[in-house]
Formats: sequence, structure tokens, C-alpha cells
Amino acid sequence: MLQLLRVVMSSMLAKVAGLLFLLLLLCIPLGEIDSINRARGESQREAASELAATYAGRQTMVGPLLLVPYVERWMEPLRNAQGKVIGQEPRSKEMAHVVFPDKLHIEGTMAPQERYRGIFKIPFYTLDATLTGGFAAFDPKAVTHSEADSKIEFKAPLIAFNVSDLRGLDGSPGMTMGGEALRFKQRVPGLDDDAWFANGIHAPVTGAALAAWQAGTPIPFEMKLGLVGQDTLAIAPIAEETTAHLSSPWAHPSFGGRFLAAERSVTAQGFDARWRVSSLVTSAREQVRAGLSGRGGAVDVASSADVAASAAPAVAPRRNLGPLQTFDVSLAQPINVYSMSTRAGKYGVLFIGLVLMAAFMFELFRKLRLHPVQYGLVGLSIALFFLLLLALSEKFAFRWAYAGAASASVALLAVYFSAVLGGWRRGMSFGAFVALLYGALYGLLASESNALLLGALLIFGMLATLMLVTRKVDWYALSRRGEATPVAPMAVPETQTAA
Repeated sequence: MLQLLRVVMSSMLAKVAGLLFLLLLLCIPLGEIDSINRARGESQREAASELAATYAGRQTMVGPLLLVPYVERWMEPLRNAQGKVIGQEPRSKEMAHVVFPDKLHIEGTMAPQERYRGIFKIPFYTLDATLTGGFAAFDPKAVTHSEADSKIEFKAPLIAFNVSDLRGLDGSPGMTMGGEALRFKQRVPGLDDDAWFANGIHAPVTGAALAAWQAGTPIPFEMKLGLVGQDTLAIAPIAEETTAHLSSPWAHPSFGGRFLAAERSVTAQGFDARWRVSSLVTSAREQVRAGLSGRGGAVDVASSADVAASAAPAVAPRRNLGPLQTFDVSLAQPINVYSMSTRAGKYGVLFIGLVLMAAFMFELFRKLRLHPVQYGLVGLSIALFFLLLLALSEKFAFRWAYAGAASASVALLAVYFSAVLGGWRRGMSFGAFVALLYGALYGLLASESNALLLGALLIFGMLATLMLVTRKVDWYALSRRGEATPVAPMAVPETQTAA
């Protein structure tokens, strides 16, 4: 019975079935390594969130705007219990008229910096920008009366500006308007507390700038801004014509948002990008209007060059306008080790299968006998390559981590198979095959856009090579040759028998 069991287990069909079962078992350590990789990636995102909470987050810039507070006064009939008019009652309400710039140009440089939380490295930037533009001449008639026969009393205007995380302001912005230097203060008065723009900063318009506004003449402005943010800068195009020119020594930018850069140049020395956005193609100003209104707020909003917009109702309707339309640039990490390790792990089963297939071919054609334990050790060594890759990539550049993990795996398999296959030439040949597979896998990872094509070509090439090499093999003969044969009884010499 034992001899029959040995015959069955040694057959080629049973060995193939056993290898397939072993491949399924090796999916367990691959799955555990993938879980570790995902957990480390989540830890990296948590580190970025902690730095955003304690230092500065991603920045969205809106402004500057010209906010003109005013009081609207009117008389309402005073009626008795019978509904008869017995007099006039004065009524009033405070509102605000908002003027968007005619033109806004942003000229800035983004100096990259890196901050650490534990072992995780998070990219930040320091923006050094100059905002130039101008507001059109103020026309009091452009302000809409919400009540019949009302009178409007204008107050001194102010400049409003906002970024998503004020902690990122590098000092107080310096603004010159109409030749007058303005000084910024906290919050934006005249807005409801729940209006998101109320958390910004404002600068009262004074001196020569106030005189120019009262005289109804156009007012140019220039604003110096220093801003720190985490990896992404977004700018809302609120002017009639918004242009921007940003440059940085960071060589791996990612352009996003609603509007991509009209011109951009990316080299090893950094990037240079330009945007041009017209108010005709964006609803950013309408979204800012809704953000200024707050809950139940009364804000009359108008563009300095758009009379139709000034006819908006005094109480802006609360409707979902979607996320604020912006144009963005991000300092992307050139290689995210966790995403690269995840991508590499997706080829783990295929990789182990090809190595086990190669070992099986060596056994078959070299007339050797490999034990299932030996196959298991080979498969585990390949699975541990992905864990070693993840660990090394956290300390070194990904290409060096990959080279180190692959070299260690190839050396281990070459030494091991030199003993298993009975010769260092065979061991070196097997190691060269595994090194070729590692090189092909790195090519798949490095060429993300062509990964599917290269992967399909790799599989097809391996299958084609196997079919061509074995096209004249008599598999039935190999199967019979692999079966164990009964051992004949040892003959006893006659001289010993006679004795």
C-alpha cells in the first residue's frame, strides 16, 4: 500500500496538482504582506493629516475682493388694528455690495520643503507671490435697492481676502491700493458667522485709496503674499480675467482643478506654468457669492464690470453649487513607495507561479527529484521579496530598495539551487532566470502607462518559450519515467551462501 502511494504521489499529474495547491497556499503570505502595505499607506495619510492639523493644510486662495457695506433705509406704513394707515415707520437693514476685480494676475514661486512625522516624509511649499490687478470705478447706481423708494447710505469699503488655512500666512500680507498702504486685520466684518468667507482677513480702505473710491475712479492694487501649504495650492479665478504664472524647482508637479495650465514646462530643474481663465467659463464668482451669504444672510453681490450680476436678489438663495472651481498645482511625490509596493504585490501570484514552473522544468528535464518542502521554500522566498521591498523602500529610494531586495532574493535562490540541482552552473542559470523576472517586473512598475501591455507581452513570451521548448516532448514517457519502480531484492553471492 505504501509503495502504491509513493507511485501515485510521484506521478507528474499529482505533482502539478500539488504545485497548484502550494501556489494557493502562498497567496496567504502575499495577502498578509499586502495588508501590511495598506496599513503603512494609511499611516502615511494619517501623518499628513496630523501635520495639516498642527502646521498647515492644503491651501485654496480666494481674493482679494472689495466689500462695500451700506445701510438701506425706507419707510413702511404703520397700520392700526383695522388696517388703516396711521403713519410711517422707519425701517433699515445692513447689507454689503461686493466688487470683483476686473483683472487679477498672480506671479509666484513655490519653494518646496519636506516635513517628517515619524518615518513619513510629507511635501510642503512656501509660496512667495505678488497679486496685481484693479477694481473698476465704483458706481452707486449699480447697487440694487431691495425696497421701493429706499435710500442707501454707503460706509467705508474694505478689502477681503481668504485662504483655507490662515495659519499658513507667512506674516501679514502687504497691500498697496491706489498708492495707499493698507493693513490687514482678522475676520471680515458685516458677514454672518456661518459664512465661510467671514473667517478670512480684511483691510479697511483709507487715505488715497478711499479718496479714489469716493471719486469714482478705477483703483489699481498690488498685494505681496507669503503662504505655507501642504503639497497643493488652489486658486479661484474670481476676476473678469484671471491670469497666473507659477514656477518651482520641484520636478514632479501635478496639475488639476477645473482649469489646466494653458502653458507648462516640466524639466529636471522644476516646472513653469501659466493659466488664463475668463469669467465667461467659470462659476467661481457665483460660488463665492453663495459663500458670502451664509445662513439667511443678506448680501448683494456684483461684479465691477457686470451690471447684470448686480441685479441679484438681496438675499442670495441657498443652493448647492458644488465644490469651488479652481485651478490647482500639487507637489506630487515622484514615487509613492506604498502604491509602488501595492502594484508590485499584484504580480506576486504570477511571479511565484513562473518561478515554481521554472523549478518544475529543471526537475523534469534534468531527471531530478524536488521535494514539496523545497518548492515551498522557493515560493516563500519570492513572497518575502515583497515584504523586504516594502521595508527597504521606507529607508531608501525605491529603485535602490528594489535592487537590494531583488539581489538578495536572486543570490539566495542561486545558492540554494546550486545544492538542490547538483551544480553551481544550474544554480546560476536558475538565478539568472529569476533575475530576468525581477527586471521585467521593475519595467512594469516603472512604465505605469504601458503596464498592461508589458505584462501581457511578458506572460505571452513565457508561455511561448515554454511551448517551443517542450513542443517535441513526450509527456507520457516523462510521466512513466518519473514513476517509482519496485526495488529488486539484492542478490547474495554464492560463496557467502555456501559459507
